[in-house]
This record gives sequence, structure tokens and C-alpha cells, in this order.
Amino acid sequence: MGMSVITSVATEDDAEQILKLQYLAYQGEAELYGDWSIEPLTQTLESLRAELAERHVLVARLGSEVVGSVRGWVDEDGVGRISRLVVHPRMQRHGLGGRLLTAVEERLLAERPVRAFQLSTGHRSLGNLRLYARQGYRQTEVRPVNRMLSHVMLEKPVEVPLATAV
Repeated sequence: MGMSVITSVATEDDAEQILKLQYLAYQGEAELYGDWSIEPLTQTLESLRAELAERHVLVARLGSEVVGSVRGWVDEDGVGRISRLVVHPRMQRHGLGGRLLTAVEERLLAERPVRAFQLSTGHRSLGNLRLYARQGYRQTEVRPVNRMLSHVMLEKPVEVPLATAV
């Protein structure tokens, strides 16, 4: 009998597993851009714990193992900011990234009104760009970082349900 992947709110006890997963998942990005000093690879456990306290952090678990994670918050302009969507390499291409993205969007919408969701990825991260396009995100801007990297900014408007006639 196989185990199911369960998505839940991350706890303080998940911090080390999230950080290890993040380190593993961002190795490909670092190699793609030739930069192993990217923030996901240099983040400290202390700063991750601060994010757990200040932002919505979700994890996907397979049994007791954290195999995916995503972070989000709503800014003062009503924009749902999403970051650090990571899935364990052996679990990729099975829909888990899309499930985590939907789960964090729903969590942010439950917190307060959101007019749009925004996220970013590197310009060479074609798998990420395909996932975000399938989830309804559209490119809004490309911001050069250095000669090897540009951040692609993506946005997904929140559809407001039409009022029903009474």
C-alpha cells in the first residue's frame, strides 16, 4: 500500500527539513545560472524560522518526510506574494508543485482580499515557467540581475465571482 502526499501548515519542527529540501531543490537552479551564492542556498535556519512566524508556509509530506514546500504572504497592496516553491527532485513532474501553488493561493485568499498573485523565477527555468503558465500566471516583466540571470516576474489576477441576482 502506497502513502499519499498530505499538504499542511508548516510548524517550527519542520524548519530543518524545509531548509534541507530547499538546499537540495535549488542545486539545479544554481547550476543552471552558475551561481551557488543564491539566497535559497545561503539562507540560515534562523531566518527560515522567522519566515515560519511571519508568513504562510505550507509543506507537502510523504509520511513524515517533507517533500515540498511553498511560502506566501499578502502585502499592503493586496497582492499575494508567493515564493520558494520547492519539490523534492524525486517527486517532481507528478503535480505536487501545482497542488502546493493552489494550496498557498487558497490560504492567502482565506486570510484577506487578494487582487492578484505574484511570483518570479529565473529566465532559464523553463520547467518553472511552464508550471506557472499552466496555473494561470502570465509574464509581466523581466528584470536583469546580472549577465547570467534575469528574473521573470509573473502575475495571476484573482477572479472576483459575479454577484448573483436575488
